[in-house]
Amino acid sequence: MKKFELGATRIFDEKTIKKFLVHDSPYFRVINFNIPAGQTFPVHSHEVEGQLTMLVLEGSGKFLVANGASLPANPGDILISEISEPHGAQAETAMRLLVTIAPPL
Repeated sequence: MKKFELGATRIFDEKTIKKFLVHDSPYFRVINFNIPAGQTFPVHSHEVEGQLTMLVLEGSGKFLVANGASLPANPGDILISEISEPHGAQAETAMRLLVTIAPPL
């Protein structure tokens, strides 16, 4: 068992997305992404089997999904999808996402 202090990764850089590995095992990976206001975590997908979650820790914006569609993304919202489905995010305000990938890539 371990405890990770997510407050320690509340670091933003106005020019780039910050990435912090929270956990990595053969079963799942957890990553904290901090996206500056106005920036986009590009839509992408992975041709593997598995699922992912994108949980908004703070800030607001949009989850970006297939065909240019989007869904509101506010604190406490979680996107759950297959890893092979297109996914991304666009931050309206400084946004923190906690992404879980199972199995890890």
